[in-house]
Amino acid sequence: MSPLRRNKDFNVFWLGQALSVLGGSISMLALPLLVLDATGSLVQLGLITVVSGTTAVVTGLAAGFVVDRSDRRRLMIVCDLGRAALLCAVPLVWWADGPRIWLLYALAAPIAVLKTLFDVAYVTAVPRLVRRQDLTTANGRLMGTFALGTLLGPVAAGFLTSAVGADRALGVDGATFLVSAVSLAWVRFRQPADGPAQSAPPPRTAMLREVFVVGLRFLWGHALLRPLTVLLTLLTFVTTGATDLLIYRVQNDLGHGAATLGYVIAVSGAGVVAAALTAGRLRRTFGFGPCWLASAVMIGAGVSVTGVSTSVPLIAALAAVFMFGVTLGGVCSMTLRQEVTPDHLLGRVTSAFWTVHNASGPVGAAVLTVLAARHGVPAVSLAAGAFCLLIVGCGLLTPLRTGGGAAGAAPAGPPAREPAAEASAAP
Repeated sequence: MSPLRRNKDFNVFWLGQALSVLGGSISMLALPLLVLDATGSLVQLGLITVVSGTTAVVTGLAAGFVVDRSDRRRLMIVCDLGRAALLCAVPLVWWADGPRIWLLYALAAPIAVLKTLFDVAYVTAVPRLVRRQDLTTANGRLMGTFALGTLLGPVAAGFLTSAVGADRALGVDGATFLVSAVSLAWVRFRQPADGPAQSAPPPRTAMLREVFVVGLRFLWGHALLRPLTVLLTLLTFVTTGATDLLIYRVQNDLGHGAATLGYVIAVSGAGVVAAALTAGRLRRTFGFGPCWLASAVMIGAGVSVTGVSTSVPLIAALAAVFMFGVTLGGVCSMTLRQEVTPDHLLGRVTSAFWTVHNASGPVGAAVLTVLAARHGVPAVSLAAGAFCLLIVGCGLLTPLRTGGGAAGAAPAGPPAREPAAEASAAP
């Protein structure tokens, strides 16, 4: 493969995903605003998050199996086209029949299915586009693209929502998926060095093992992936509902509009930019474990302060700290999995990893939003921050305390074949 700067396939992939990420960042603000405008209920907003998160977890049980046994590029294109059609349906229904909250519930599940399949395939795609030594740089660039979308998307969403409505802003996101699909049609994925892209389907009796257990066993047998999976499951309980709390805090508790929300979320993108630019250097200097534990500290600080402060600039600054932590932890954990997992297992390992740790997300979103509606966002945010610090304390008792190196610790079980080479929204 060519060096990254001359790698046409990666650069086309990168640019196509850049626009898609921008659209996704628009939806990140437009969808909650659409729910709040239609219902005025934080609980309804939390329920939409629960539907999406639960569907993603269930899909994750089989997503890795599907990805490992599919043409990954074709699967990603189908997922993009499906999401484009679903999101563009929202402004059409709103225009023809007025606001219909049931539609958002109906679309949440299929969009989550397509997103989960795409995201697993996305992670497995990068090793087929770049050299192994370019993995961290490639992941950093992709995260940097996410950062740019995080900076510009909410600003665009604020203006679009104010000008034409949140429903049409979702339609813009749908259009960006069309661009992503076209760009993927121009990208060529190379075959891995550790085996064919696909293998014969397993017997029916072995299906459950092939779908999920293989990936879970690999995670449990690795000295760093095992505690990482457990602790990230606990951390996801907090992070999934944190954005809902932030949006409700700024709009309802403090009385600011969509433009201010766009400003806050855009500033938080500075944290993503900083983490994307420094994640590789920080990991090489301090090692995987210390970087991941530090990211959990930043998440705890961010969720606490954004929930109790009444100053919009301070909330924006700590939202950036929160996003720095999320991005740093995400880059480090994704790169570690890509480095230590054989290509023919990468889809299933990624799927098992996401399924396990994302399982707590819908529960956390429901619990946090219900408690916040009853006791207020500040009290719940402080409790969530304390919980993050407890997670860090537990991590200090595991190999994550000293885990480092480019590839982390060796697997505890039999050695696996090395992958050929090797890559979110979002975490």
